[in-house]
Amino acid sequence: MAHSPRSTSLDHSLQWRWSVPALLLLLALPFIANAVGEGFYIALASRILIFALAATSLNFILGFGGMVSFGHAAFVGVGAYSVAMLTQMGITDAWVLWPAAMVVSALFALLIGAISLRTQGVYFIMITLAFAQMIYYLTISIKAYGGDDGLSLATRSQIPLVDINDETSFYYVVLAVCVASIYAVARVLNARFGHVLQAIRENEVRMQALGYAVYRYKLAAFVMAGALAGLAGALLANQGGFVSPALMQWSQSGLLMMMVILGGVGHLYGGVWGAVVFLLLEETLSHFTIHWQLGLGALLLLVVLLAPNGLTSVLQRLQRKDTP
Repeated sequence: MAHSPRSTSLDHSLQWRWSVPALLLLLALPFIANAVGEGFYIALASRILIFALAATSLNFILGFGGMVSFGHAAFVGVGAYSVAMLTQMGITDAWVLWPAAMVVSALFALLIGAISLRTQGVYFIMITLAFAQMIYYLTISIKAYGGDDGLSLATRSQIPLVDINDETSFYYVVLAVCVASIYAVARVLNARFGHVLQAIRENEVRMQALGYAVYRYKLAAFVMAGALAGLAGALLANQGGFVSPALMQWSQSGLLMMMVILGGVGHLYGGVWGAVVFLLLEETLSHFTIHWQLGLGALLLLVVLLAPNGLTSVLQRLQRKDTP
């Protein structure tokens, strides 16, 4: 979609020029995978989309709000556990479970954000990490829900007229959720709220001087990101049929941050590209060596040195060169 005459540098286009062909390819992927006898790639694509959603939620506060949260995986884990616990109670309706996961994660983000956002810089990073580790160890200590052994889901969530136990159906549901979520993020970023959030990232002191309620804007963004991460957790629990405290560990937060940096901090599709490249490399390199993290680390180093704004910025430069 082309920018309107009133669009500013704070607006973020959905890039219909290439995103529509990419979406058509994603829609056709199950047919292609089944045609070549590689149905495994349908499940892999679902996993990539779920992590793309989780990374996009982190990019929303990190890239557009300037909040370096090192405990974002906690919201994913809380969403996943919410689905698992409610399923254990006999609730299986996705229209109840998934919104419930978002609400619980959002409330958890509200609690953490209300305290963490009173600090800045390295203190903010450390306090978000501390909260995430607290919920991680709390989950380990609750033996009724599996403790450190984790908790299995008796069944996937139920959607009327859709059997998401089928991998192809589940993939299309995940794709629809991911596309709708990215569209919603773009609408929020292009609205007044998103503009103010990005202005706060650029100069928080000036925005305070202008009379904006900086704390409230940042807290609202933090809660929105927590809700989106909770939705990703709900999908992750359904795909794996299992949740464990490892979902909330600090290393998972680091993984999400790595995806955002790889894809492009502050780019609408930065989290998506980061998740795609990271997980495809993980899948490919792990077939050749158990030390696949070494190759991945080397790539991340190259991206940081050669493309400090991530892979999305490289694609944008190439796109501008092609434009007459």
